[in-house]
Amino acid sequence: MDGISRRMFLAGVAAASIRSSMAEVAALDDLIGYVARLSGGWDQRLFTRLLGHANAFKEGDELIGVAAPNEAARQAARELLGRTRLRDIDSHPPFSDGLSAALAADLDPAARERTAEWTVGELAAFLLTRPEADIKAIMPGLSSDVIACVVRMMDDEQLVRVGDTIFNPLPGTQIGSRGCLAARLQPNSPTDNPLDIRWQVFDGWAYGVGDVVLGTNPVSSEPESVKAVSDTLRGVLEAFGLADTMPHCVLSHIDIQAEVDAAAPGTTGVWFQSIAGSDAANATFDLTLDKMLRHADARRGPWGLYFETGQGADFTNGHAQGVDMVVHESRKYGFARLLAHRVARARGAEPWVHVNDVAGFIGPEVFRTREQLVRCCLEDLVMGKLHGLCIGLDVCGTLHMDVSLDDLDWCLERVLPARPAYLMALPTKVDPMLGYLTTGFQDHVRLRRQFGCRGEERMERFFQRLGVLDTEGAPGPRFGDPGWVHLQYQRAVGDRRTDDDIRAEGRREMKEVRQRGVFLAEGHGRRPEDLEPALDNTIRRIYADAKQSIWAEFDDAFRRSQAGSLPLFTESADRRDYILHPTTGERLAEASVAAVDAERDAQSGGCDVQVVVSDGLNPLAIMDLAQLDPFLAAMHDSVAAAGRRLAPRAMLVTSGRVRVGYRIGERLFGGLSGPRAVLHVVGERPGTGHRTFSVYVTCRRGDEWAVADATDHQHTRVVAGIATTALDPRLGAIDVLRVLEGMWRKT
Repeated sequence: MDGISRRMFLAGVAAASIRSSMAEVAALDDLIGYVARLSGGWDQRLFTRLLGHANAFKEGDELIGVAAPNEAARQAARELLGRTRLRDIDSHPPFSDGLSAALAADLDPAARERTAEWTVGELAAFLLTRPEADIKAIMPGLSSDVIACVVRMMDDEQLVRVGDTIFNPLPGTQIGSRGCLAARLQPNSPTDNPLDIRWQVFDGWAYGVGDVVLGTNPVSSEPESVKAVSDTLRGVLEAFGLADTMPHCVLSHIDIQAEVDAAAPGTTGVWFQSIAGSDAANATFDLTLDKMLRHADARRGPWGLYFETGQGADFTNGHAQGVDMVVHESRKYGFARLLAHRVARARGAEPWVHVNDVAGFIGPEVFRTREQLVRCCLEDLVMGKLHGLCIGLDVCGTLHMDVSLDDLDWCLERVLPARPAYLMALPTKVDPMLGYLTTGFQDHVRLRRQFGCRGEERMERFFQRLGVLDTEGAPGPRFGDPGWVHLQYQRAVGDRRTDDDIRAEGRREMKEVRQRGVFLAEGHGRRPEDLEPALDNTIRRIYADAKQSIWAEFDDAFRRSQAGSLPLFTESADRRDYILHPTTGERLAEASVAAVDAERDAQSGGCDVQVVVSDGLNPLAIMDLAQLDPFLAAMHDSVAAAGRRLAPRAMLVTSGRVRVGYRIGERLFGGLSGPRAVLHVVGERPGTGHRTFSVYVTCRRGDEWAVADATDHQHTRVVAGIATTALDPRLGAIDVLRVLEGMWRKT
């Protein structure tokens, strides 16, 4: 039986079992009583499956094995859940660990006791009918699991009603309050170039957008590089006198941000971290509860913590624990609430803590359609608000989902009535470094007009002084002119050249930035909210190229060019299986396992470093020999010059994901002496306008490689954005060697 038919068979058996059991629901059963009656005691697996059944359908829950097989089963599960008391939900956690215990201890006992005898259905009715003050009175006692249960009882319209009732603004601002739609500016660069970053800030401000945080995702997480990006962002804020108005942030690991701040105290802004809903999943991010509590206790200044979350991250990292995505997501907000309480205690004042829900970033294994994206955003927004958090949304999609550029507009218009605190903001809907679809500057212009919103007051006054907005928040005379913002910046830093000279410099710099593949909006189309037509055409062309890149496959000519490599294959049956079921690309097919074992025997322990090349989500990036060959040649020379013993031939993986490199390392190096490294070259990030690959550097001792499935992302560093049009392949090889040598010394 092949992989796909076997999965379908097992899914059919499970569905038949659940259909049979759901037919036995009694009129007065609650979920706990039903599970106890059906199992003759307690069946935790049945409980978590039925809890998942009550969710709106998503492919991620189906892969976990908890999605309802049909609408009748979903409604039956919701009826059971609706009759279940909150006390019983809390006494039967879907799973338990150190984080869940800490979340329970963080609840307000009096508020919790007030609602303990309510049913989930009664809580839903309360949220839908009572004013904000009444809801806020019970929120401190609502556990993350209870909140995860109540949102699945509501349809989209009801979630919008609750979202439109609760507001948790950041202290001293309107961000997160009714009538304010703020923007999280994301000036990313494929090469961490300061000009790329600075000009995207100018660009956002030219459209009156960018008032929550200037937050850059770095290509390199080396402390020196993170500091350089941080200094660039901070420099812009300080030049305009805005350092006390909004923070900046470099979205590296929180340990790196702490290291940068320790070396140069006070130079970082708000500290960022992606978080998960369990101890096991947080370990993938190299996080522990104690570590995050220590970081929270250290945040005594004006800016606290900034978190990113998103449904699906836990199960795609192998930590579903048989529990649905909504429960995991809700526990992330519980974690954020706990840390916010610690920041408040450290500051002795309200904490500047907010969450950005990145809904749709992972891919079709989580969900696939625009309707599901809306549902996910609404669930997460309401869960975040019920945890007392200021929560924004990254309403986004990957290029291998069935969500188009125009679909994002449709989604935004259905999510905005639930009143997120902020949305993402980029020059266009396409991120030039991460290669995904999100919210553009001019989307904010449209949405503010359409929903009667304004930006944060202090930043709006700044935009009015610049002349990009008028006193009503509408486009002003300098709207859409980033060169004008650059001119004001140069004046602010003491530049005394003529306006014409500075303007000319600005045009040259904008040209350089665009030549590096970073989009800059300028002017507008028929309406102020429309992209300039030529830029709009460029974005749509890049979108089409990304679709081509994702579905491409290694051709015969490329395979012949790599005849000296060892060909390997994963468990993916074909490209579609690889795209829709990512775990199939994380493990080698049986014949390829044997091939790696034979290679280990041939190497006889005489190699320190193995190069692996995988197609990933961008095979065209790998098949471009004008960038792959120079990189591999430079990599070979630099590794040899460093005295490392490079394996004589690379391994070429068809349908390879990042984790397949870890599995290769375990079989190749497990039990050998000393440090051993895998350099995994993976085609990635279609949609950036570049065809780039990344290199995942994993260096571990032989005894660490020997533990099956123990090596994961937390043991790896990445050099991203390598292409002839982005990070030059030869320079990329130098960066890889620097990362490798740093890891080698610590191993």
